[in-house]
Amino acid sequence: MGDVHDILAAQGKQAALSGGLSRDVIEAAASYMGNEAGGIGFLYSGWCQSALPHKRLPDGQDWQVKTDQIGLIVEAGSRIGPSDKPIPLGVPFGSRARLILIFLQSEALRTGSREVELGRSLRHWFGRMGIPCAGKNIAAVRDQAERISRCRLTFEYRNGRRVGMTNHSIVESALFVDDGDDRQGGLFAETVMLSDGFFQQLKKHPVPLEEAAIKAISNNSQALDVYCWLAYRLHALAGPNLALAISVYPAARVDVTDTGLLLHPSRPPVAPKQIQIAVG
Repeated sequence: MGDVHDILAAQGKQAALSGGLSRDVIEAAASYMGNEAGGIGFLYSGWCQSALPHKRLPDGQDWQVKTDQIGLIVEAGSRIGPSDKPIPLGVPFGSRARLILIFLQSEALRTGSREVELGRSLRHWFGRMGIPCAGKNIAAVRDQAERISRCRLTFEYRNGRRVGMTNHSIVESALFVDDGDDRQGGLFAETVMLSDGFFQQLKKHPVPLEEAAIKAISNNSQALDVYCWLAYRLHALAGPNLALAISVYPAARVDVTDTGLLLHPSRPPVAPKQIQIAVG
């Protein structure tokens, strides 16, 4: 699966394109290889084994996903409406929600604080990811940030006949700003306080991610899920998103066989020394 990186390094992008490889895989690999910033992000291991929906669900509808070892329920939140009646919100979805979650968790570990500024810091981080926070993008970010702030999670872990669970919100409290511009999405969370339960789980089980990889596939929610899954345990679904995720994880040793995937012990995407520096 590392062939695309070898071709790009030895012969360049045009040779890779001529070799029949998918253009989006080549572009992602080239973006990753050309990014020398070296930033590191983090994600709670439970998110690496589960995922949010890729597309919008009806407002108020909950989300559930389950694997052999972990299950996740995301309960949609609500806000008080103009007539003092609850307005149901949908659960977070898509690539923007995933990027906000990575930002929140990375910032919390970087600063050692549950309180995270969104506003300017989030806009700066999105800029580093190559996503300008303007127009439709800022409206989408505001919408997903509010959905994340108001939803509630249940993680369920299975080990043989034993089942454990944690029940908490991602955000314990938030300060919202209403700029009165409905075109920009209305409410925006300027600062959030991660819930203590979620923060403690994050500190115990962080998975390091490379920002260069996140940037290269930032618009593809499925590839982001597969990359995070690979970063946690080198286990993913075969298919186009596997190739796209591995295009930004060259150390991953995964063979696609007639019976499924053959996973080999592989170096993590971020070296342990870098992780110590980032967390410290």
